[in-house]
Amino acid sequence: MADDAAALEAHLDAAAALLGLRVAPQWRASVLAHLGVTVTAARLVDAFPLEDEMEPAPIFAPIAPGGAA
Repeated sequence: MADDAAALEAHLDAAAALLGLRVAPQWRASVLAHLGVTVTAARLVDAFPLEDEMEPAPIFAPIAPGGAA
C-alpha cells in the first residue's frame, strides 16, 4: 500500500508539472484520494475477463434500474 501511495504521489507531481498545474496543499490529500479511487476502478475494469472475439455493442441504450429492456 505504501508503494501505491508513493506511486500516486509521483504520478500527481509528474502530471501537474506536465500540465502546468499547481495543486494547492490543502487539496493535495483529496486529489490523491481521488486518484486512488480511480486506480481501484481501473483495476476492476482491467481484471474483467473479455475474450478476444468480443465486440462492443453497436448501440448503447441505457435503462433505469428495474426498467424494461
